[in-house]
Amino acid sequence: MLYGAMNFPISPILEELEAISGLGFDYLELAMDPPQAHYKSIHQHKEELLSALDHSNMGLVCHLPTFVSTADLTDTLRETSLNEVLESLDVTAELRPLKVVLHPSIMRGLSIFVMDQARRYALKSLEVIVKKAAHLGLCLCIENMFPRSHSLVDPEDFDEIFERFPKLKLTLDIGHAYIDVKGSRKTLSFIGRFPDRIAHIHANDNLGKDDDHLPIGAGTIDFPEIVGALKAIGYDQTITLEVFSRDRDYLKISRDKLAAMVAGS
Repeated sequence: MLYGAMNFPISPILEELEAISGLGFDYLELAMDPPQAHYKSIHQHKEELLSALDHSNMGLVCHLPTFVSTADLTDTLRETSLNEVLESLDVTAELRPLKVVLHPSIMRGLSIFVMDQARRYALKSLEVIVKKAAHLGLCLCIENMFPRSHSLVDPEDFDEIFERFPKLKLTLDIGHAYIDVKGSRKTLSFIGRFPDRIAHIHANDNLGKDDDHLPIGAGTIDFPEIVGALKAIGYDQTITLEVFSRDRDYLKISRDKLAAMVAGS
């Protein structure tokens, strides 16, 4: 298993990489968001980043822009958002990442009153993104979302998408799957339903109400049960610890806890 951590896009990328490398992680998951990690900035400092990754003996997973709206009801906003993702994909290809994570657009505002229309826009944008990623030879992994996103929340929401895009993979976000659900049943359903599609994992804890990004063990998620299910399907790829704390000792502790579960299950 490879364990990674995500940069905080408010801080310079190379500083974030140095800090995460110093904690002994296998790879950086690069959140491609402004102000410090917009694709233009990444392209400008590409050689420095690649050199630093090589020097640190670290791999790379790229996380496409999070705070865009590729399903927006306003054409110009939707088209601009899609362009941000496509331009980010071009830069991503230059970095030769292990995988690329796609955070689907949240359905918000008036979209909740015209969900069929918003979902059509989302699917059309996804089709363009999947085609671009395939052209660039990138392994694209779409992420399951939290309930208030109103899109791609439950396992069955992915049936049509995976049938339509046979090469598209899944980023299983354990924290997202736990929100507003009692126990691990949704996470276990994802694992049982898509054992061959799960290619990447986001791991963090919460209390079942919000996407808190707590350290492993600080919330109520049953990680031993989930790790056991992942081991049962033979999952042995990448896990990013999405533990967001100013004290990164909690990030390392979470990685070590999870690694011990994997080794012991």
